[in-house]
Amino acid sequence: MNRKAFLQGSLKAFNGPESPKKDIAPEKLYENKVLPSFHRNLSGIEPYTGLFGDAEKLHLLRRTLFGVRKTDLEALKNMNVSDAVAFLLNVPSTPPTGPLNNYASLSLIDLSVPLGSPWGNAIYADGTINAARRLSFKSWWTGLILNQETNIREKMTFFLHSLIATETDVIGDARFMYKHNALLRSYALGNYKTLIRNVTVDPGMLVYLNGERNSKAAPDENYARELQELFTLGKTNNPNYTEEDVKAAAKVLTGWVNDRNTITSTLNTARHDATNKQFSSYYNNKIITGVQLNRPLMQR
Repeated sequence: MNRKAFLQGSLKAFNGPESPKKDIAPEKLYENKVLPSFHRNLSGIEPYTGLFGDAEKLHLLRRTLFGVRKTDLEALKNMNVSDAVAFLLNVPSTPPTGPLNNYASLSLIDLSVPLGSPWGNAIYADGTINAARRLSFKSWWTGLILNQETNIREKMTFFLHSLIATETDVIGDARFMYKHNALLRSYALGNYKTLIRNVTVDPGMLVYLNGERNSKAAPDENYARELQELFTLGKTNNPNYTEEDVKAAAKVLTGWVNDRNTITSTLNTARHDATNKQFSSYYNNKIITGVQLNRPLMQR
Protein backbone atom coordinates (compact mmCIF):
# COMPACT_ATOMS: atom_id res chain seq x y z
CA MET A 1 0.00 0.00 0.00
CA ASN A 2 1.35 3.46 -0.84
CA ARG A 3 1.28 6.40 1.58
CA LYS A 4 -1.63 8.15 -0.15
CA ALA A 5 -3.84 5.07 0.10
CA PHE A 6 -2.78 4.48 3.69
CA LEU A 7 -3.57 8.04 4.78
CA GLN A 8 -6.88 8.06 2.94
CA GLY A 9 -7.80 4.81 4.58
CA SER A 10 -6.86 6.13 8.01
CA LEU A 11 -8.96 9.24 7.48
CA LYS A 12 -12.00 7.20 6.46
CA ALA A 13 -11.52 4.88 9.41
CA PHE A 14 -11.60 7.88 11.72
CA ASN A 15 -14.41 9.86 10.12
CA GLY A 16 -16.34 7.36 8.11
CA PRO A 17 -16.67 7.47 4.30
CA GLU A 18 -17.28 11.21 4.05
CA SER A 19 -14.27 13.45 3.49
CA PRO A 20 -13.69 16.65 5.51
CA LYS A 21 -15.84 19.61 4.58
CA LYS A 22 -14.01 22.12 2.45
CA ASP A 23 -15.22 25.05 4.53
CA ILE A 24 -13.30 23.97 7.62
CA ALA A 25 -10.06 25.90 8.06
CA PRO A 26 -6.97 23.66 8.27
CA GLU A 27 -6.16 24.80 11.83
CA LYS A 28 -9.71 23.82 12.88
CA LEU A 29 -9.54 20.25 11.60
CA TYR A 30 -8.21 18.85 14.87
CA GLU A 31 -10.59 20.94 17.00
CA ASN A 32 -13.57 19.65 14.99
CA LYS A 33 -12.24 16.08 15.12
CA VAL A 34 -12.12 15.92 11.34
CA LEU A 35 -8.56 14.61 11.65
CA PRO A 36 -7.24 12.37 14.42
CA SER A 37 -4.93 13.94 16.96
CA PHE A 38 -1.34 12.79 17.16
CA HIS A 39 0.90 12.66 20.19
CA ARG A 40 4.62 13.23 20.45
CA ASN A 41 6.62 10.05 20.87
CA LEU A 42 8.65 10.41 24.05
CA SER A 43 10.08 6.89 24.05
CA GLY A 44 13.07 7.75 21.88
CA ILE A 45 14.26 6.03 18.72
CA GLU A 46 15.67 2.60 19.24
CA PRO A 47 18.63 1.54 17.05
CA TYR A 48 17.55 -0.54 14.10
CA THR A 49 18.52 -4.19 14.54
CA GLY A 50 16.63 -5.83 11.70
CA LEU A 51 17.71 -6.96 8.28
CA PHE A 52 19.75 -4.57 6.16
CA GLY A 53 19.68 -6.07 2.71
CA ASP A 54 19.06 -4.40 -0.64
CA ALA A 55 15.42 -3.65 0.15
CA GLU A 56 16.29 -1.82 3.35
CA LYS A 57 19.16 0.02 1.70
CA LEU A 58 16.88 1.14 -1.12
CA HIS A 59 14.40 2.40 1.46
CA LEU A 60 17.14 4.43 3.19
CA LEU A 61 18.45 5.82 -0.09
CA ARG A 62 14.98 6.84 -1.26
CA ARG A 63 14.55 8.86 1.92
CA THR A 64 17.88 10.64 1.60
CA LEU A 65 18.30 11.06 -2.18
CA PHE A 66 16.23 12.21 -5.15
CA GLY A 67 15.89 8.77 -6.70
CA VAL A 68 18.36 5.90 -6.52
CA ARG A 69 20.93 4.83 -9.10
CA LYS A 70 22.59 1.45 -9.25
CA THR A 71 25.87 3.07 -8.20
CA ASP A 72 24.20 4.49 -5.07
CA LEU A 73 23.09 1.05 -3.98
CA GLU A 74 26.49 -0.42 -4.78
CA ALA A 75 28.15 2.23 -2.60
CA LEU A 76 26.33 0.77 0.42
CA LYS A 77 26.88 -2.87 -0.63
CA ASN A 78 29.13 -4.01 2.21
CA MET A 79 27.93 -1.54 4.87
CA ASN A 80 25.91 -2.10 8.01
CA VAL A 81 23.25 0.38 9.12
CA SER A 82 25.59 2.62 11.11
CA ASP A 83 28.16 2.80 8.35
CA ALA A 84 25.52 3.52 5.70
CA VAL A 85 24.00 6.36 7.72
CA ALA A 86 27.43 7.83 8.44
CA PHE A 87 28.26 7.59 4.72
CA LEU A 88 25.10 9.44 3.67
CA LEU A 89 25.67 12.12 6.32
CA ASN A 90 29.23 12.72 5.15
CA VAL A 91 28.58 15.97 3.26
CA PRO A 92 31.59 17.54 1.51
CA SER A 93 32.75 20.81 3.05
CA THR A 94 33.50 22.25 -0.39
CA PRO A 95 30.41 23.67 -2.11
CA PRO A 96 29.74 22.93 -5.78
CA THR A 97 30.77 25.45 -8.42
CA GLY A 98 28.10 28.12 -8.81
CA PRO A 99 25.87 28.59 -11.85
CA LEU A 100 27.66 29.45 -15.07
CA ASN A 101 26.99 31.69 -18.04
CA ASN A 102 25.14 29.20 -20.24
CA TYR A 103 23.03 31.88 -21.90
CA ALA A 104 25.51 33.69 -24.14
CA SER A 105 24.43 34.22 -27.73
CA LEU A 106 24.85 36.78 -30.50
CA SER A 107 21.77 38.59 -29.21
CA LEU A 108 22.51 38.20 -25.49
CA ILE A 109 26.09 38.92 -24.47
CA ASP A 110 27.07 39.33 -20.83
CA LEU A 111 30.10 41.61 -21.03
CA SER A 112 30.99 41.03 -17.38
CA VAL A 113 30.92 37.21 -17.46
CA PRO A 114 32.50 35.12 -20.25
CA LEU A 115 30.70 32.07 -21.58
CA GLY A 116 31.10 29.15 -19.16
CA SER A 117 32.17 31.34 -16.22
CA PRO A 118 30.29 31.75 -12.89
CA TRP A 119 28.22 34.90 -12.46
CA GLY A 120 27.38 34.67 -8.73
CA ASN A 121 29.64 37.59 -7.79
CA ALA A 122 29.41 39.57 -11.03
CA ILE A 123 27.92 43.04 -11.43
CA TYR A 124 24.16 43.28 -11.95
CA ALA A 125 24.37 44.05 -15.71
CA ASP A 126 20.76 44.66 -16.84
CA GLY A 127 17.27 43.19 -16.57
CA THR A 128 17.60 40.95 -19.62
CA ILE A 129 20.87 39.47 -18.41
CA ASN A 130 19.43 39.08 -14.91
CA ALA A 131 16.44 37.13 -16.29
CA ALA A 132 18.85 34.85 -18.15
CA ARG A 133 20.81 34.36 -14.94
CA ARG A 134 17.66 33.35 -13.08
CA LEU A 135 17.08 30.62 -15.66
CA SER A 136 20.74 29.67 -15.33
CA PHE A 137 20.28 29.39 -11.56
CA LYS A 138 17.28 27.10 -11.96
CA SER A 139 19.04 24.85 -14.46
CA TRP A 140 22.12 24.75 -12.18
CA TRP A 141 20.13 23.65 -9.15
CA THR A 142 18.15 21.12 -11.19
CA GLY A 143 21.43 19.77 -12.52
CA LEU A 144 22.79 19.31 -8.99
CA ILE A 145 19.69 17.31 -8.08
CA LEU A 146 19.84 15.16 -11.21
CA ASN A 147 23.57 14.54 -10.78
CA GLN A 148 23.51 14.30 -7.00
CA GLU A 149 26.32 12.82 -4.99
CA THR A 150 25.51 9.88 -2.73
CA ASN A 151 24.88 11.98 0.36
CA ILE A 152 22.01 13.89 1.91
CA ARG A 153 23.10 17.43 0.95
CA GLU A 154 20.75 17.97 -2.00
CA LYS A 155 17.74 16.53 -0.19
CA MET A 156 18.43 18.70 2.86
CA THR A 157 18.99 21.82 0.74
CA PHE A 158 15.60 21.30 -0.88
CA PHE A 159 13.99 20.57 2.49
CA LEU A 160 15.35 23.81 3.95
CA HIS A 161 14.14 25.69 0.88
CA SER A 162 10.65 24.24 1.31
CA LEU A 163 10.68 25.35 4.96
CA ILE A 164 12.38 28.75 4.55
CA ALA A 165 10.75 29.37 1.20
CA THR A 166 11.57 32.11 -1.33
CA GLU A 167 10.77 32.77 -5.00
CA THR A 168 13.20 33.81 -7.71
CA ASP A 169 10.71 36.11 -9.43
CA VAL A 170 10.01 37.98 -6.20
CA ILE A 171 13.65 38.32 -5.14
CA GLY A 172 14.49 39.39 -8.68
CA ASP A 173 18.27 39.64 -8.46
CA ALA A 174 19.63 36.25 -9.51
CA ARG A 175 22.80 36.83 -7.49
CA PHE A 176 20.74 37.19 -4.31
CA MET A 177 18.88 33.98 -5.13
CA TYR A 178 22.10 32.06 -5.66
CA LYS A 179 23.58 33.44 -2.44
CA HIS A 180 20.45 32.40 -0.53
CA ASN A 181 20.63 28.89 -1.96
CA ALA A 182 24.32 28.66 -1.11
CA LEU A 183 23.50 29.65 2.48
CA LEU A 184 20.90 26.89 2.81
CA ARG A 185 23.31 24.42 1.23
CA SER A 186 26.08 25.34 3.67
CA TYR A 187 23.76 24.53 6.59
CA ALA A 188 22.42 21.25 5.19
CA LEU A 189 23.69 19.57 8.37
CA GLY A 190 24.45 22.73 10.32
CA ASN A 191 22.98 24.45 13.35
CA TYR A 192 19.42 25.56 12.59
CA LYS A 193 19.53 28.46 15.05
CA THR A 194 22.63 29.86 13.37
CA LEU A 195 21.05 29.35 9.94
CA ILE A 196 17.97 31.34 10.97
CA ARG A 197 20.14 34.16 12.26
CA ASN A 198 21.97 34.32 8.93
CA VAL A 199 18.78 33.96 6.88
CA THR A 200 17.33 36.94 8.75
CA VAL A 201 19.90 39.29 7.18
CA ASP A 202 20.34 37.38 3.94
CA PRO A 203 19.93 39.77 0.96
CA GLY A 204 17.43 37.51 -0.79
CA MET A 205 15.26 37.09 2.29
CA LEU A 206 15.42 40.82 3.01
CA VAL A 207 13.81 41.34 -0.39
CA TYR A 208 11.36 38.43 -0.23
CA LEU A 209 9.79 39.25 3.15
CA ASN A 210 10.25 43.03 3.05
CA GLY A 211 13.11 43.18 5.53
CA GLU A 212 14.85 45.88 3.52
CA ARG A 213 11.71 48.02 3.83
CA ASN A 214 11.56 47.60 7.60
CA SER A 215 12.44 50.91 9.27
CA LYS A 216 11.77 52.69 12.55
CA ALA A 217 9.48 55.09 10.70
CA ALA A 218 7.42 52.23 9.21
CA PRO A 219 8.07 48.84 10.87
CA ASP A 220 7.22 45.98 8.52
CA GLU A 221 5.96 42.87 10.33
CA ASN A 222 6.17 40.43 7.41
CA TYR A 223 9.43 38.70 8.30
CA ALA A 224 8.90 38.94 12.07
CA ARG A 225 5.60 37.08 11.67
CA GLU A 226 6.95 34.36 9.37
CA LEU A 227 10.03 33.98 11.58
CA GLN A 228 7.86 32.91 14.48
CA GLU A 229 4.89 31.33 12.74
CA LEU A 230 6.67 29.35 10.01
CA PHE A 231 10.41 29.20 10.60
CA THR A 232 10.63 28.49 14.33
CA LEU A 233 7.66 28.30 16.73
CA GLY A 234 4.54 27.52 14.72
CA LYS A 235 1.09 29.04 15.11
CA THR A 236 -0.64 26.48 17.36
CA ASN A 237 1.48 26.47 20.54
CA ASN A 238 -0.59 27.06 23.67
CA PRO A 239 0.35 29.47 25.11
CA ASN A 240 2.04 31.11 22.17
CA TYR A 241 3.60 34.38 21.09
CA THR A 242 1.33 37.37 20.60
CA GLU A 243 0.72 40.11 18.06
CA GLU A 244 2.75 42.38 20.30
CA ASP A 245 5.66 39.96 19.97
CA VAL A 246 5.42 40.24 16.19
CA LYS A 247 5.53 44.02 16.45
CA ALA A 248 8.43 43.96 18.89
CA ALA A 249 10.43 41.55 16.72
CA ALA A 250 9.83 43.75 13.67
CA LYS A 251 11.29 46.72 15.55
CA VAL A 252 14.32 44.68 16.61
CA LEU A 253 15.03 43.93 12.95
CA THR A 254 14.61 47.45 11.57
CA GLY A 255 17.33 49.07 9.48
CA TRP A 256 18.73 46.27 7.33
CA VAL A 257 19.17 47.22 3.68
CA ASN A 258 20.82 45.61 0.67
CA ASP A 259 23.93 46.73 -1.17
CA ARG A 260 23.65 45.46 -4.73
CA ASN A 261 27.22 46.43 -5.54
CA THR A 262 28.73 44.18 -2.87
CA ILE A 263 25.82 41.65 -2.84
CA THR A 264 25.61 42.00 0.94
CA SER A 265 23.24 43.42 3.52
CA THR A 266 24.08 46.35 5.78
CA LEU A 267 22.54 47.79 8.93
CA ASN A 268 21.62 51.41 8.37
CA THR A 269 21.58 52.69 11.95
CA ALA A 270 19.63 55.79 10.94
CA ARG A 271 16.72 53.48 10.05
CA HIS A 272 17.07 51.26 13.14
CA ASP A 273 14.62 51.54 16.05
CA ALA A 274 16.79 52.14 19.12
CA THR A 275 13.93 52.02 21.65
CA ASN A 276 13.39 49.17 24.13
CA LYS A 277 11.33 46.25 22.81
CA GLN A 278 8.99 44.48 25.25
CA PHE A 279 8.07 40.83 24.62
CA SER A 280 5.23 38.86 26.19
CA SER A 281 5.16 36.27 28.96
CA TYR A 282 5.77 33.60 26.31
CA TYR A 283 9.30 35.04 26.15
CA ASN A 284 9.45 35.54 29.93
CA ASN A 285 8.61 39.24 29.48
CA LYS A 286 12.01 39.78 27.92
CA ILE A 287 13.00 43.36 27.15
CA ILE A 288 15.47 43.96 24.33
CA THR A 289 17.24 47.09 25.44
CA GLY A 290 17.60 49.62 22.66
CA VAL A 291 21.12 50.68 21.71
CA GLN A 292 21.99 53.85 19.86
CA LEU A 293 24.47 52.64 17.26
CA ASN A 294 27.09 55.15 16.20
CA ARG A 295 28.16 53.87 12.80
CA PRO A 296 25.72 54.75 10.00
CA LEU A 297 26.28 51.46 8.16
CA MET A 298 27.33 48.08 9.53
CA GLN A 299 28.05 45.56 6.79
CA ARG A 300 26.99 41.96 7.12
